[in-house]
Amino acid sequence: MLQDVLDQFGDCADLSQQSLPELGITLLFFHGLVDVKLMELHVYSPLHHMDTPDGLDSLFQRGIYQSCQDPVKVTELILEGNCAVFHADGVHLVNVSGTKARPVSNSDTETVITGPHDSFTEDSDTNLSLVRSRLKSPKLRVVQFKVGEVTKTKVHLLYIEGIANEQLLSDLKNRVQDIEFDGVLDTNILIQMIDDNAYSLFPQFLTSERPDVAISKLLAGRIVGICDGSPFAFCAPTGFFDFFQSADDYSQRWLLGSATRLLRLLAVVISLMFTAFYVALTSYHYEMIPEDLISSIAKSRARVPFPPVLEALIMEVTIELLREAGARLPSKIGQTIGIVGGIVIGTAAVQAGFTSNILIIVVAISALASFVIPSYVLSGSIRLARFGLILMAGILGNYGIILGICILVIHLSSLTSLGTSYLVPLTPFSLKDWKDTFIRTGLKWMTTRPSQAKPRNRVRMRMKR
Repeated sequence: MLQDVLDQFGDCADLSQQSLPELGITLLFFHGLVDVKLMELHVYSPLHHMDTPDGLDSLFQRGIYQSCQDPVKVTELILEGNCAVFHADGVHLVNVSGTKARPVSNSDTETVITGPHDSFTEDSDTNLSLVRSRLKSPKLRVVQFKVGEVTKTKVHLLYIEGIANEQLLSDLKNRVQDIEFDGVLDTNILIQMIDDNAYSLFPQFLTSERPDVAISKLLAGRIVGICDGSPFAFCAPTGFFDFFQSADDYSQRWLLGSATRLLRLLAVVISLMFTAFYVALTSYHYEMIPEDLISSIAKSRARVPFPPVLEALIMEVTIELLREAGARLPSKIGQTIGIVGGIVIGTAAVQAGFTSNILIIVVAISALASFVIPSYVLSGSIRLARFGLILMAGILGNYGIILGICILVIHLSSLTSLGTSYLVPLTPFSLKDWKDTFIRTGLKWMTTRPSQAKPRNRVRMRMKR
């Protein structure tokens, strides 16, 4: 048995093999995966007080030790942080795993003003404990898979029995089990392998690193997935309007939350169409510009050698370069590059006649509006779609913008998430779901769960008064 396991590992420098001839046993473990204190408590200390092999039987009868006779299973358990004790009668394993995990801290991508501030970490056990500590229900079910032919990454699917739809759960289980890939290292890699339309620009699974968001999705009848090694959880099914919801919406008064959500929807329209609309007006539709403003536009563009569409594309690409540089550089340097670089480049471009000052304002407002969207992934999709609208506005004017919007709406209408419509509650139409879509009504009026998840129990709350 020992030689079979050693043959599977081959030449591993971090594999520790310790023999105790006087007891007739051999210890096998990875020193980087075990906790030194647990090894001392459960392995070294009991063995140190033994003079003969007779005491091994009582040691192996402890609940923490488990017997295993399958070399493949023994190998898997050692890789999970177990210490294998080989002796004449077989193999016993003790769980002494102690991999270093990042402590629970604030969320960097989903900051809130009110509400909880803790976030998931890269350790799946920690993430499960964060969910269990808040959702103290015996109906919470956790299903575990191992994904990746090489990495054997643990993936957990969480759902509430009696609320989650069993057909959607079965579909998601089959998709995870059907993954045949060398390694799955992150949640965002996993969801790309199980979404309905891999060629779509828009995300079909909502990801979050906040435990309270994951729990709210579970209570809504959705299924939550946690991938070991990733601080993000995903939920399914997901609709387009779910990406505009923030944890802050539910922690403040519903009128303020509704106004904030409407502001986000307006920000999407501005980010998507504002630059394209400027290109269409300055290229084809001068008659739509007020007389007081057209002279200012003409003066600002007098020295610009490029047509409006090329000018807009150059400035949009410059903004994206500044954004990417600010994100990739260290935080303090990145903020400096973003602010100083934008001011210096914008001022120099206007003074050199490379672009107009009005376009600088238009592009800056469009970029600012994209930051209002809570989901970074959807924000990137909107920014990329904006380039397509700018090109169509430069070719066909306002007709190009209308055609581009129609193409986007048709595409969104054709998308599905776990087989459910992506544009719920618009199609299929569900008036009850509007209470938590475009606005956020009072909690006492949100008595039903969203229809997209097809929950078995649609009733969320009954008010006594």
